[in-house]
Amino acid sequence: MDRQRFLSSLLPLTIGVKGIARQLPPAHPAARNTATPVIHIPPYLQPGDIVGITCPAGYIENEEIQPAIQQIKSWGFNVVTGSTIGKRDFTYGGTDEERLQDMQTMLDDPSVKAILCARGGYGAVRIIDRLRFANFLQHPKWIIGFSDITVLHSHVHQQLHTATIHSKMCNSFPQDWSKASLEQQATILSIKEALIGSKMLYETPSSVYNVAGKATGILVGGNLRTLENLTGSKSDIDTAGKILFVEDTGEYPYSIDRMFWNLYRTGKLKHLAGLIVGGFKIKEDVNEEPFGRTLYEIVSEKIQEYHYPVCFDFPVGHQKNNYALKCGVEHSLEVGTDKVILKEKGASKSVTV
Repeated sequence: MDRQRFLSSLLPLTIGVKGIARQLPPAHPAARNTATPVIHIPPYLQPGDIVGITCPAGYIENEEIQPAIQQIKSWGFNVVTGSTIGKRDFTYGGTDEERLQDMQTMLDDPSVKAILCARGGYGAVRIIDRLRFANFLQHPKWIIGFSDITVLHSHVHQQLHTATIHSKMCNSFPQDWSKASLEQQATILSIKEALIGSKMLYETPSSVYNVAGKATGILVGGNLRTLENLTGSKSDIDTAGKILFVEDTGEYPYSIDRMFWNLYRTGKLKHLAGLIVGGFKIKEDVNEEPFGRTLYEIVSEKIQEYHYPVCFDFPVGHQKNNYALKCGVEHSLEVGTDKVILKEKGASKSVTV
């Protein structure tokens, strides 16, 4: 089918890459964790609602967020920018106190219906334990971002049982929308669709390394390094009975192996319903003694004793095809010999991209 015609249709979204799934003995969903609490879904946005932009981690200049502001307004929403926009304390978007206060203001303001983190980098873990969520629980809102913002996704899921949106941030919006690729436009528009309550559905042809099967569970995950760093803290996610997705960038093969061993040894891989491996930008191994294992071999080694579907090369992560995912929301994962479908519960309409 004509790629350009489908891409221009945009949403709800389905994404594609070529490949053939590896056929193993029939995979089956893990037993659901009956102790898992009900997840609260923040109200979806209506025209005129306010999206707040803040920097809980890395810094960003005011001019850099203008394309995001322009695009969000074109969707019919209003925008308020936090006090951390334009501030800088070395790598951070202001001091810890400034970032803490700005994020707290966004959380406490009932008129703000969604909080878009301007960029990732590093810094959310430095303020997470001092944030107060009492008003957020009274007036839940969508928290949006990825990379270092995995701290917030994980904490809000584990402690507050509230859904969030894993997606691109302000520094990924195109300067000139008319010149952006259809893929870039589609990834940005997936944020809008998630915010207005569209049921997300993604489809991608299988990788030869996939493990076939079907699963249903709550979708959780994010940046692998960040998830590893949260191990043992109160932000550490319980993955039992859930569909876990992971992605990362700028890591050596041995480091990725170590992180997956962390998932294995902490039991996070044992009782999964399914595993989604997104984009991994791996540093070239320059050691005199190469590590000698690919990403696929690293993961396969850790999950060989389990029987659930596994999908590689899913379009999420530090890359152009980084689509919005609703963390904490129930999804089904179907890994077949020709395609992979990740579908939010209740989704029916799809467009091939």
